[in-house]
Amino acid sequence: MNFNFELILFYAVIISGVVALFDILFLAKKRKPSKKMPVIVDYARSFFPVLLLVFLLRSFLFEPFRIPSGSLKPTLDVGDLILVNKFDYGIRLPVIHKKIFAIHEPKRGDIMIFRNPYHPEVDFIKRVIGLPGDHIRYVNKTLYINGQKASQQFVQAKTDRDDSGMNVDVIEKQEDLLGVKHAIYQMQDHPNDDQKEIVVPKGMYFMMGDNRDGSADSRYWGFVPDENIVGKATLIWMSWDGYKHNIRWNRIGKSII
Repeated sequence: MNFNFELILFYAVIISGVVALFDILFLAKKRKPSKKMPVIVDYARSFFPVLLLVFLLRSFLFEPFRIPSGSLKPTLDVGDLILVNKFDYGIRLPVIHKKIFAIHEPKRGDIMIFRNPYHPEVDFIKRVIGLPGDHIRYVNKTLYINGQKASQQFVQAKTDRDDSGMNVDVIEKQEDLLGVKHAIYQMQDHPNDDQKEIVVPKGMYFMMGDNRDGSADSRYWGFVPDENIVGKATLIWMSWDGYKHNIRWNRIGKSII
């Protein structure tokens, strides 16, 4: 089950605010100084400022996000806790997610959080590969963007753990995404997911995971519309290894590129 925390927080702010305001305008005037506040009123007046502050910070500035899968390995690992910049791609109204003020547009190479086009209650995180109007080809595990090859340089062969906990052999490479250099994983024994040349429609984005053979992304479910954008991944503020049950201290504080 997916809980819409944003909506729950919104209702909590509204309910506590209404109760607190009703008490200030009507009940407090009639209440004797020696008489205690009703418990509900006390909680509402105590928590409303905190809930409102959290709601505003989370809606317009930064939101925490936990990496649930290995689709962006080696850049982001399962259990990384990251901060999402909510204003870089424009100010959007909470709950209805309507953009009211444009600031910057997503750039190729950004790691972006967005609502799944077919299941908007689920947040996804992938790397921006194709911008509106871009021609994209993916052949023999190599990207071509507007006719230019995104070159790859071998880094190392290693053993990784997939989302089920099984060990898998991967090859780490550095990909040059037309000026944005970042690490990717590939599996030699995984079939090529070749894509014929496609054109990214206006107002849409083509997204892929850095774990190229372990990511469900735009190759399978299509483009991400601008209205589904949540924000830009910026920083790892905590990282928990669920298999070893310890903190990955070496990942804390890393900028996300």
